[in-house]
Amino acid sequence: MTSKIEYQGDLRTLCVHLESGNQIITDAPKDNHGNGEAFSPTDLTATSLGACILSIMGIKAKDMGIDIKGTSADVTKVMYTEPRRIGEIHLVIHFPNIDAFTIQKNKDIFERVAINCPVYHSLHPAIIKKIEFKYHS
Repeated sequence: MTSKIEYQGDLRTLCVHLESGNQIITDAPKDNHGNGEAFSPTDLTATSLGACILSIMGIKAKDMGIDIKGTSADVTKVMYTEPRRIGEIHLVIHFPNIDAFTIQKNKDIFERVAINCPVYHSLHPAIIKKIEFKYHS
């Protein structure tokens, strides 16, 4: 087993990662009968894409001897209706000033790695995934 989830009432769940004991609380969003006081399950899905991309780029960076510490992702989830679902996930990946990214080849490698993360390929193909890369100098 990976995790255990307990319904807490009031459209809230407590999710426990069994290996580490770390916990996440989810709450239904305000636009779907909830209080919006924590990540919603669909928020976690969109956020997981960003976390996966940063993690897989971190693996590649380590292999290449590049430090990408401080790289971040802005995540925007767009909900569709009928049926209610995630329709789009927009990510903006911000790289801090890193000398390695003055080389176009390195940028190309990281951009290719990003769209090959496991979460990207696990999401339904109908979900539009827009990923923008910003290299700050």
